[in-house]
Formats: sequence, structure tokens, C-alpha cells
Amino acid sequence: QVQLVESGGGLVQAGESLRLSCAASGSIFSVNTMGWSRQAPGKLREVVANIDTRGSTNYANSVKGRFTISRSSANNTLYLQMNSLKPEDTAVYYCGAFRSSWAWGQGTQVTVSS
Repeated sequence: QVQLVESGGGLVQAGESLRLSCAASGSIFSVNTMGWSRQAPGKLREVVANIDTRGSTNYANSVKGRFTISRSSANNTLYLQMNSLKPEDTAVYYCGAFRSSWAWGQGTQVTVSS
């Protein structure tokens, strides 16, 4: 199994930045793709970004150009740099790792005030 612990969420004003981190442990040797998703109250979970072992990335249209996903193999950490935050980015953000299926962390709250 893979254990994932997110950190870095908080309350910011529109236009500001945050960086989320996700510490991965356990059977991470077999993890290929890692990613971030988010869920706002009353809405479906949305995949925000993902990255594979080659460094190829994909982003949701809603965050393209503002968010950057990266991963460090040295310390088994996944990052999400979020710039130019908007109130509609307010959500619980989850870190995920894919082997045969997705495993998700407990999430970290991001709140963007207008």
C-alpha cells in the first residue's frame, strides 16, 4: 500500500499563491502516475493535474497556466504550486498515487477569499 499525507493548505486572498506538498511512503516503487484532485462543497471531485515517472504532465483546463505539478524522487514528495488563485479554487485538495488503482490521501483545505 501507499500512504499519502498532504500539507500546505490554508486561507489566502485571490491572486496569491500556495504550494501543496504530499509525502508518499510505503510501496511507492511501483507507483507510476501521481496527481492532485480537488472537491468543492456540493461538487464532484475534479482531477487537477497529474505527472508520470517520465515527468509528463496533464492539467485541467481550469488550472492550466496557473498551477504546476512536480515530483521529487529524492524525498518521495509530490508538489502543486498554485499561483493566481481564484475563489473558485476553494476546495479540499487530495494527493493521489496510481498503481493498479488510485489511492488518495486525507486532503488539505484550500480557501481563497475574494
